[in-house]
Amino acid sequence: MTSTRPSRMSLPALAAAALFAVASPLAASAQSDPVVAKVNGTEIRESDLTAAEEDIGAQLPPMAPEAKKDYLITYVGDMILVSKAAEAKKLGDTDEFKRKLALARTKLLMEALLQNEAKTAVTDEAMKKVYADAIKDVGNEQEVSARHILVESEDEAKGVSADLKKGGDFAAIAKEKSKDPGSKDTGGDLGFFTKDQMVPEFAEAAFKLDKGQVSDPVKSQFGWHVIRVDDKRTKQPPAFEQVKDQIENFVQRKAQADLIQKLRADAKIEKVGEKPADPAPAATPDTKAPAKK
Repeated sequence: MTSTRPSRMSLPALAAAALFAVASPLAASAQSDPVVAKVNGTEIRESDLTAAEEDIGAQLPPMAPEAKKDYLITYVGDMILVSKAAEAKKLGDTDEFKRKLALARTKLLMEALLQNEAKTAVTDEAMKKVYADAIKDVGNEQEVSARHILVESEDEAKGVSADLKKGGDFAAIAKEKSKDPGSKDTGGDLGFFTKDQMVPEFAEAAFKLDKGQVSDPVKSQFGWHVIRVDDKRTKQPPAFEQVKDQIENFVQRKAQADLIQKLRADAKIEKVGEKPADPAPAATPDTKAPAKK
């Protein structure tokens, strides 16, 4: 059997290799977990392929389902063959191997508990609470909807202002004269924005205008602007469904971080030969609340 698997074996793979040497790691009925191959009599089941796919992760190249199945059978089969050969050389009896196997088991147990904690933490109540907290202050923020015409010089901007005062159509003039490639084709329309989304000079001028008002020429780092405010409103928070995935991810990660912090707080951790130090932050992903939109 020729191996096409990645050459580096992770800790879960080391543990799996040792288990495969004895028997299939997941005991299940033939109906729910069928045998897909045998290597020198050792069965490879469907669940073994699933575990192998999780172990390979992003290293698994894209391929058709049948090709992927063959690839995973080769991957698992190679582990069985190599682990059997290692057993024949008594490599599993060394202290170094036993330490690595113990560490691999510890890591797998840690991952199992964290996954379970994440799964049980995701409830409608928990997610709705995070959403409510995240959008609590959104209602106090103002947005304006505005159009602008961007030109290179103050004289050009004054000319634009003069045209508008004579009754010129703002959108038509923007399409003709504006240098802003992102908005000229839509008549200078910038849509709704908050004050912090624009450069200070532009934002200051836009937020001082009333609905329907046109500004005097305003200079920014991009050139000279003539601005018209089309509408004003209180910023609308995103709907729950729009940010549901972000909230779910946040709830899971926070639950995992809280669990680790609690276990640390309840544990007696000693660093032999070192002066005691303050506990390090939990080794989990960032648990900052979802960004407001």
